[in-house]
Amino acid sequence: MSQARTGGNGRPSPEVFRRRRIVVASAAGALVLVVVLLTAFVWPGFAREEPTPQATVTAPVPTPTIAPSGRPESQTAFLKAQPDTVLALALQGVTEDKDREKEADAVEAWQLTYADGTGDDATTVQVEAGQWEDEDAAAAAYEALVKAAGEPTGEGDVTVDGTKVGAYVVTPGSSEGTAVVTWRNGTAVLQATGPADLVEDFYSAYPL
Repeated sequence: MSQARTGGNGRPSPEVFRRRRIVVASAAGALVLVVVLLTAFVWPGFAREEPTPQATVTAPVPTPTIAPSGRPESQTAFLKAQPDTVLALALQGVTEDKDREKEADAVEAWQLTYADGTGDDATTVQVEAGQWEDEDAAAAAYEALVKAAGEPTGEGDVTVDGTKVGAYVVTPGSSEGTAVVTWRNGTAVLQATGPADLVEDFYSAYPL
């Protein structure tokens, strides 16, 4: 069995001390490394590589390529409330709907044409907008329009600042690829007809 070398005074030689210091230093270094790893990756995990936040890209709001036109010189307050533009569509025509005023007893009624582009390639949405004397009369007119429009494919409430002011219904259009949104907001009843992939967004962006 080997024995540690000693100096002349019976104490371990300097070489033994050096070996002991190397062993102790190595053990201490290993312990420090373990502590660093535990601190970095187990608790609290500050050294882990955090995922880089993804940038949120918001698509720009579409704007019309043509100017609105077609308003009469003399307008009622209700007609003035109809927007000049909705998404990428601009108002291109306004006609008084005398038949609805007479048959549905509306205070006033209008047919509005909104378009994106011109000619045969234009995308259009037709809007029928009417104003009734009170909410009961407007509700009756709304129900009649909904019944005539067909089986709903979607429906919900119209709210303003969290308060229910009416309802809306989505129905298929009479032409393939079209849809109709009918809604009531207080004493106003509106119906928009256009491309199925556009008309609901159009309704959502309409300010009334």
